[in-house]
Amino acid sequence: MDDSVLAAMKRWPDVPAAYGWLSLTARGEWHIHPEGSALRGEPGEPIVNTQLVAFINRNYQSDADGCWYFQNGPQRVYVHLSLAPHILRLSDDTSDLVSHTGAQVAAVQHWWLDQAGRLWAQTDLGPGVILDRDLAAVIEKLTASSGQTLSDLLEEGLSGKAPTLHWPGWSKAAPLREMLAEEPSAKLHFNPDPRAISG
Repeated sequence: MDDSVLAAMKRWPDVPAAYGWLSLTARGEWHIHPEGSALRGEPGEPIVNTQLVAFINRNYQSDADGCWYFQNGPQRVYVHLSLAPHILRLSDDTSDLVSHTGAQVAAVQHWWLDQAGRLWAQTDLGPGVILDRDLAAVIEKLTASSGQTLSDLLEEGLSGKAPTLHWPGWSKAAPLREMLAEEPSAKLHFNPDPRAISG
């Protein structure tokens, strides 16, 4: 987190949080929502200013309840997640994974495959999903103890199997499990739609 943000939090500790003003798309793009329109399911407007995007990325984290937010000076701006807290892509040299924030993934503790064919990961950065355009390449890299790639296993059909997968040259072995398409937020412990508690 930026030093200027930490200083602002100390100076103004009681600024109310904002909800519905910021969202993260399934492709890892930040959108701004005038009037908090994310709470109404509206798409918002892409943030194209690269300095602002970098500022958001540096000051993005989660609270104890799995709600993700951008710390904007003294104010928490909670994020509506279209899919996951982190959208994970191959690094430029394809040797590992990088978040949409630009942070490198150091470790994966668990892999999940949902019924929609998306591959999820519980990482040191938090929960993430593999960017759709990189999915085919990632499942070719993940390898079971049998030597088969995840791509091979999926062609055969997992049919209740629970393989342990590693990424040669990078990630240690981590289990793969299947889940329903509606289960990721519960299985990976995040809140995709934080809202203020009324009352």
